[in-house]
Formats: sequence, structure tokens, C-alpha cells
Amino acid sequence: MISTGGTIEKIYSEQRGSVENLGSKIEAYLGRLRLPDAEIDTTRLMNKDSLEMTDADRARVLEAVRERLDAPIVITHGTDTMVETGLYLQRALGRLDFPIVLTGAMTPLGFESSDGLQNLTESFFAARVLGPGIYIVMHNQAFPVERARKDREKARFVLLD
Repeated sequence: MISTGGTIEKIYSEQRGSVENLGSKIEAYLGRLRLPDAEIDTTRLMNKDSLEMTDADRARVLEAVRERLDAPIVITHGTDTMVETGLYLQRALGRLDFPIVLTGAMTPLGFESSDGLQNLTESFFAARVLGPGIYIVMHNQAFPVERARKDREKARFVLLD
């Protein structure tokens, strides 16, 4: 798993009165999941809101992915530019032997209505059962990255026709 930040990693800062990417919660939540027979190597690459990601950040994600192409990969990422990063990876990588799954959350992990743990859990399952390719996995759905778009009004991803 490669962690890049996004809403899934945000925490509430009492000093600033806002949610921010300050620390990591992913490992704590992974420890709560029942993932028999799964070896999860976690790489904390960055902790950014995806709207702040640059081409240099995407190049870092690509480099991290290239180092791990011998197994399925789950990438936690902010939802606003998740598709952009997925398409960047798709253009750069070509044919794959395993799935690469991007996931995140509309509400941070630990918040009462967070979808983060569900999306994280479903992503690990999807990484085991999907064929080679790059996917967005959110809210009990898996989308090929080239056909996925975030629908802000519905607060979810949708499949393009």
C-alpha cells in the first residue's frame, strides 16, 4: 500500500479549527482489520490534499509503483485528483500484471460518517480479485480509471458511458 494523504488521512486541528493533512492514521486502521493471509507493506509517500499535488508528486507516486509492480498495489489518495493520478500511471506504465487500486474517502477516517474504512477494506479485496489494470474503488464499486469521474453533487464516483 502507498499512502499519499487526501481526506482519508485528514485530522481535525483544534488550534486551526479545520481538517488538515498532519499525521497518518492508516496504519492504526489497518491494524483493526481482519486481513488473513495478507501481507501489507505500507509506504508513506506523502500526506497531501490531492488538490495540492503537483506533477513532481505524481512522478513520486509512479516511482513508488514501479518499485512494487510484482504484486497488487493499493494507493490511498485524495478524491479530487484521484482519476488524474490514475490516468497518469496508466499512460506511464502500459501493460500490467496486477491491479493497481486507488481509494480514498469523502469524510476522514475517525469521523462519525467516514467512508474511509469501508473503502480501504474493499480496496484490499478488490486488489485480490480484479484483473490487471488501474481502478478506482470507492463505495462498494470498482471503476476502470479511464471511465471513472467524481460526481461532487452525489459525493461519489460514477461510471462514464
